[in-house]
Amino acid sequence: MRSRLAALTLAAVFALSASATLFSQAAPKPAASAPAPAKDLTGVWMMRNPPGKNGPWTNYTYTDPMKSPPSLTEWGQAQFKLAKDSNGGNYTLDQTNDPVLTKCYPPGVPRVYFHPYPFEVVQTPKQTLLIYEYDHWMRRVATDGRALPTDPDLLWMGTSVGKWVDDHNFQVETVGFNEKTWLDRLGHAHSDQLKVTENFRRLDRDHLELDIKMEDPKALAKPWVTTFYYENRPNWELGEISCSGDYLDWSQVEKGGRDYKR
Repeated sequence: MRSRLAALTLAAVFALSASATLFSQAAPKPAASAPAPAKDLTGVWMMRNPPGKNGPWTNYTYTDPMKSPPSLTEWGQAQFKLAKDSNGGNYTLDQTNDPVLTKCYPPGVPRVYFHPYPFEVVQTPKQTLLIYEYDHWMRRVATDGRALPTDPDLLWMGTSVGKWVDDHNFQVETVGFNEKTWLDRLGHAHSDQLKVTENFRRLDRDHLELDIKMEDPKALAKPWVTTFYYENRPNWELGEISCSGDYLDWSQVEKGGRDYKR
């Protein structure tokens, strides 16, 4: 348990400093893993970019912001200009208008994957639960054959339905988002027309690839796509991380104090 807490503390420090070292640093070539079980994502998963995959920007956005930024509509560009992000280093914590940091809003989907904490998958016959350590957020992915709702309620994390494409690919479609969240930590906005498609691809027992596609005709001129990488943590249990700030001192930030030091 002590080593587990130490790992989470280190992850939190790196997240606040906008460092992607935890995710992108080179690692020894992993030992061969056992084959992936069929139609099974059960377990605790932690982001870990393999050597040569992605880059430091995956701590706060989906694609290299210098080489391949998202294609935005005129509306999307106007909204992005209003964002004052702190994760990219452009604004301090007392200057940002990031809704997660200033209002403790839920992160939304797919931004929830930027938090440097693990998530757990629990499968039942009628639904798959995606449980995120950050702020106890949980998504219910219906797997009973229902279709996506045509007039969904507008929620923080949307309404999700999923299906197995084959033995090792699980596809999740999500619609029905409110407009109060950002797509990423840089402040790219979305509308209530956002649709997120995730494909969880289990390569073997220990490795998972997550393909993410964001479609929003109001905010994005074309779909924004990315792939994140995860490793299985069979000996981990989810801890308790709260947006309320019980693991950080937010007192100066809440007062608007510029003397706050990260």
